[in-house]
Amino acid sequence: MSSDGNPKGPTGLPGELKLGVVIEESWAFFTEVYGELAAHHRTTLFRSRSSRLPVFRQRHDRYLAHQDLRRFLATNDVVLFEWAGERLVQASHLPSRAALVTRLHRYELYRWADKIRWDAVDRVILVSEAKRREFCRRFPAQAGKVTVIPESISLDRFRLVDRPFGGQIGILCHLSPRKRVYEIILALRHLFNRRGTFHLHIGGGPHPTFPDYPQALESLVGRLGLESHVTFHGPVEDPSAWYRGIDIFLSNSYSEGLQVAPMEAVASGCYCLSHVWEGADELLPAEDLFIGDDDLVAKILSYSDSPDERRRQMRMRQHDIVRTRFDVARTKVRIREQVEAVADGRDRPG
Repeated sequence: MSSDGNPKGPTGLPGELKLGVVIEESWAFFTEVYGELAAHHRTTLFRSRSSRLPVFRQRHDRYLAHQDLRRFLATNDVVLFEWAGERLVQASHLPSRAALVTRLHRYELYRWADKIRWDAVDRVILVSEAKRREFCRRFPAQAGKVTVIPESISLDRFRLVDRPFGGQIGILCHLSPRKRVYEIILALRHLFNRRGTFHLHIGGGPHPTFPDYPQALESLVGRLGLESHVTFHGPVEDPSAWYRGIDIFLSNSYSEGLQVAPMEAVASGCYCLSHVWEGADELLPAEDLFIGDDDLVAKILSYSDSPDERRRQMRMRQHDIVRTRFDVARTKVRIREQVEAVADGRDRPG
């Protein structure tokens, strides 16, 4: 950084960094980060050409993307890959004047990581300490270029709202087996039988790989006779409003990077309980994690039966974690600083 606080490019002059950004998946975790980068540097978004050929179109599109990516690497100082996916695989095997930085969220570790030439990547940003440990076990030679910057949310968008407890339980996610919504329904049938005032709200649309999963969930609810206790909301267009109708938010995945939905729910005033997927302890206090069905139901009843002031304290303890660790206003700056450090050469391999 220059003495006046402005970012420096590789030449040491403010604002001269030519930054390329490649994003081939969701923008859900990146909008504010991109705005931060674009506000400080000459930022260009990668776009590849499409073929109009009536035949062999896919093959020609791949060829065009390869050529466009080669040109993109030659015309930027740093290229940030928001997902460590197919484009990073390609870039890591191409000659490049640009330094390469990537964020790796979760699924890329299992889909693309073994295809990436990691020696060509200058900086790897992971979203949790759990994912750092996993990455470094698999690629120990790359440990020195790894940093952890967690997923984060906008506290301007998800605001704390206090409301009376109404027994409304929620889960919001893509409906896929990894999220284990089926198992949540099975677990909560015992709760509904013991106390009929609770209600489960399931938000989210089908995952493209598992189009049958939502139907399986609805069939299960019908077979268990729980129609009066479970509501399917489908895709939720305004999650900040949806959370205001939820008292207890659940995360029941078996694997996550660092799940964003619980952060949003807690920031909105919900109390959150999570299964102990690896890394969940970075998100919530240990006492708010559960292992099995009995543990989950006991924690729900304990929270429900607590006095109002005790429930408020439990919510605020979680809210303080989200506010101090997962505010995008801070994390977007940390990501920009990592990009600038690589541009300055401080993190280039030997």
